[in-house]
Amino acid sequence: MKIFAESERLILRELVPEDVDGMFELDSDPEVHKFLGNKPLISREQSAKVITFVRQQYQEHGIGRWAVVDRETNNFIGWAGLKFVTELNNNHQNYYDIGYRLIRKYWSQGIATEAAFLTLDYAFNTMQLQQVYAAADAKNKASIKVLEKIGMQFVETYIDDGTPWNWFKIERLDYTINRKSKRYLIIDVALII
Repeated sequence: MKIFAESERLILRELVPEDVDGMFELDSDPEVHKFLGNKPLISREQSAKVITFVRQQYQEHGIGRWAVVDRETNNFIGWAGLKFVTELNNNHQNYYDIGYRLIRKYWSQGIATEAAFLTLDYAFNTMQLQQVYAAADAKNKASIKVLEKIGMQFVETYIDDGTPWNWFKIERLDYTINRKSKRYLIIDVALII
């Protein structure tokens, strides 16, 4: 199984059929789906189909969402990563979208932000992308906060199926400048302490 990115506490790897129980725990929770515009899954067979769909994206586009795994326990936490979007969305098509979804017990621990930073590092340093997009339900304050923390810039609000969504974008140059300034800040704080 391929590992795409790692940190001290997370591993981002390809989704595999053995992730079905973790995916079902994630996607059967109505709270997880509150701002997604879809219904929670009701069977493991549905979760298996989701994994198969993502694995097909790996083959067709060379990228898809990744499993987020706790490095210490090897527990499945959720997913994060890039998706190549071929459908028309907010007048955009054939673009890379960053996303994340975590099992509820892992919320509010900085995991989504950490996984999103790892994803952007991969997008800009490994894939050499020029920009990455994201969309979040305009009422989903937690997701919007993660996008802002990783340097995504709000572009506009658009309406999809009656729901307002916030559209975000980050350019490679802006991400590089943002990451360098944060690294320097960390070094400066360490030197002061």
